[in-house]
Amino acid sequence: MSDTMKPLYGVLQYNQNMIGLESLPDPTDTWEIIETIGKGTYGKVYKVTNKKDGSLAAVKILDPINDMDEEIEAEYNILQFLPNHPNVVKFYGMFYKADRYVGGQLWLVLELCNGGSVTELVKGLLKSGQKLDEAIISYILRGALLGLQHLHNNRIIHRDVKGNNILLTTEGGVKLVDFGVSAQLTSTRLRRNTSVGTPFWMAPEVIACEQQYDYSYDARCDVWSLGITAIELGDGDPPLFDMHPVKTLFKIPR
Repeated sequence: MSDTMKPLYGVLQYNQNMIGLESLPDPTDTWEIIETIGKGTYGKVYKVTNKKDGSLAAVKILDPINDMDEEIEAEYNILQFLPNHPNVVKFYGMFYKADRYVGGQLWLVLELCNGGSVTELVKGLLKSGQKLDEAIISYILRGALLGLQHLHNNRIIHRDVKGNNILLTTEGGVKLVDFGVSAQLTSTRLRRNTSVGTPFWMAPEVIACEQQYDYSYDARCDVWSLGITAIELGDGDPPLFDMHPVKTLFKIPR
């Protein structure tokens, strides 16, 4: 295997030159930053406006960047080819802002979800002594399930389903986000054997792959994670949340 190639989640090949950064359009031709709205997995998240039609979006900015990050490559590959669905965040494109002095910026422009994450919603209610109504929990889970069905129909496992990765829009939309650790399945390989995710939400079969390389799992691991998310929406935290994350990796499979 050459120096520019490395395994991407055991199936696809990742090439750091696969997406030529210099060939991506300049974001400042289209988008203008309005304000900071959060911090993502690999950089800050901003609200932006489209200079041409005034529409709003969210942008993840990785700054500075020299080579394409593996998780960004994975998210880009999935979002670029995944058909639009009401319960999956829309993708507006990837852009590159060159700067010869401080390094370039990679912009991943996505649908704006002003309602925040469902984790923020439930924790905010708990602080005021309230709990999320079961009807609302059911509504959120239904939207997330429809989003997962769309992913699975397109042979994608999300692999990191949790409250922080389910966002709400001001119109009441429920959107799955963050595909940095998602896996694309091929027609000849419908199971995975790499252990990724957030420990408290991980299915036992996913954790088992860390110790047993002959173990594998399929899209049903997302359903387990959504079940844990249902508990999170009711209680504010997933089961075993008071335990060290490493210890949960031994506890959950039992």
